[in-house]
Amino acid sequence: MTNSTSAAPARSAGTGPLLALALLTSIWGYNWVVMKLALQYVGPMDFAALRGVLGAVFLFVVLWALGVPLKPKHVGRTFFLGLFQTAGFVALISFALDGGAAGKSAVLGYTMPFWVIVFGWPFLPDRLRGWQWAAAALILFGLVLVLELWAGQADATSSLLALGAGVSWAISVIIFKRMPVASRNDLLSVTAWQLAFGMVPLVVIAAFVDERPVVFSGYFIGALLYNAIGGMAIAPLLWLYILQRLPATISGLNVLVVPVVGVVAAWIQLGERPSPAEGAGMLLILSGLALLTSGQRNVQP
Repeated sequence: MTNSTSAAPARSAGTGPLLALALLTSIWGYNWVVMKLALQYVGPMDFAALRGVLGAVFLFVVLWALGVPLKPKHVGRTFFLGLFQTAGFVALISFALDGGAAGKSAVLGYTMPFWVIVFGWPFLPDRLRGWQWAAAALILFGLVLVLELWAGQADATSSLLALGAGVSWAISVIIFKRMPVASRNDLLSVTAWQLAFGMVPLVVIAAFVDERPVVFSGYFIGALLYNAIGGMAIAPLLWLYILQRLPATISGLNVLVVPVVGVVAAWIQLGERPSPAEGAGMLLILSGLALLTSGQRNVQP
């Protein structure tokens, strides 16, 4: 039984994650347009590596300024977290955006909550129950419409890359949910070190991939800073903070606003108007994800 005294702290404890979600939505939502425009000045692999390096440097400066011990903890799991959350997601999204639409890539990348349930069932308590199977079917049918494999090889490749980024992100969520991160310092350390570990393969691959020369225009420098500090450092810290305090499926439900922001911003600023099939597919995916994750929330103790 819960009395009025214990209820008040519970409400205040939820304020932090809600504020973090609002800021995360703003940073990540508009970043789809920022990244798409930035790729006019840089190749996708170079962009991914530059984002990773600057983001890692910024986070380690934060660790030093706050007096957080620099020695990494949970090295094995943190390495794999960085491999999937930083290297896998960032590289795949960069290539997807280089050849595809920002809004479409945003929706496909944010299928993450669905893949958390698909791949996380042996490790997490989240399971499909009853009518949630119908929600999963909506998502799958929506994916068929959004992918539009009949539209051409270049578009299909970009879409599959964005979908792969969502899978990579989901695997990182599963890894993090099983990590014993109990304090603010642990959270800061894990965020910084996963970015550092994930940065390494990005830099190595970028060194061997032949891409167009980088054009250091004013917009590109601003976009790079936005991505490195906002998208690669602050936003992942907010994301892991949210995951630490909420079930993965609940946090997934709330950040579904991010691809909506991405689609609307790309429509307004980039003129990306989804085709009828893409639009219908996006609605089905977002509706299915909302039903899926809200159902999971309802069965949480």
